[in-house]
Amino acid sequence: MASVYEQLTDRIITALEGGVIPWKREWKTSGKTSGLPYNLVSGSPYRGINVFSLLCSPYSSNGWCTYKQAQSLGYQVRKGEKSSPVVFWKFPDKATKLLKPDAAPFARFYSVFNVEQLDGVPVELPFDGVTFDPIAECESVVSAFMGSASHPTLGHGGDRAYFSPSQDHVQMPYRETFNSAGGYYATLFHEFAHSTGLKTRCDRAELQAFGTFGDEEYSKEELTAEFASAFLCAETGCSNEERINNSVAYIQGWIRKLKNDKQMAVQAAQRAQRAADFILLRSFAAPSETEEVAA
Repeated sequence: MASVYEQLTDRIITALEGGVIPWKREWKTSGKTSGLPYNLVSGSPYRGINVFSLLCSPYSSNGWCTYKQAQSLGYQVRKGEKSSPVVFWKFPDKATKLLKPDAAPFARFYSVFNVEQLDGVPVELPFDGVTFDPIAECESVVSAFMGSASHPTLGHGGDRAYFSPSQDHVQMPYRETFNSAGGYYATLFHEFAHSTGLKTRCDRAELQAFGTFGDEEYSKEELTAEFASAFLCAETGCSNEERINNSVAYIQGWIRKLKNDKQMAVQAAQRAQRAADFILLRSFAAPSETEEVAA
């Protein structure tokens, strides 16, 4: 009987041959405003020149507030942090226009601080109203891996998910920003899979040669990480049709960069099996020279 890995690999390969599926990012940017800078108190997006000004900041979060607003929320601006200016135009209302027909709009300037400049900010921000419902089987895998003898560090925050080989660190957006709990774990498993490529773990050449975005080694490593994520989702029971389709779409994108070589997908699946087994704390033998050539 074929293993879970083999069954899922066959299914993904079949889907790859069935046409292009659009990939969907599993998480949304912070706040209500689809990537625009927004106010932490009201959740309302900033407008006009403020958008460009705040987007040019060095912060990954789009949440901002004044010093007083931060205090009202129970947060504290860190000592030495510099504010960013925003401007609001005040337009005269009808009553003012009746009394002063020549009344003109005037600008008010405020100083605001980014979420990343504040202390005391909880994981769930006040306007989010989103609760995260952990999946027990996935949490068990995460907990065991993070408690094992060899694992990366893990942090949450910002709007990017990535693994830093030089720091051996996985960075994830906050769990509440994900469209589903399954999406969170699928992304986390993907980044965990990258971390297994270090010499001290699965010793994967593709991870160690991680160079220019989109080059051949980078593409091979992305295929491996996504297959491993699909395997782990299947193992933990959080896999479903939507999740598999998204994995297929992600893999399709990288396969096209490798000139639609389906054999690359098979090779990536073999590397991914070792990565998934490592994360699941299963013992595995190092691949023989013959197996590497066959892959």
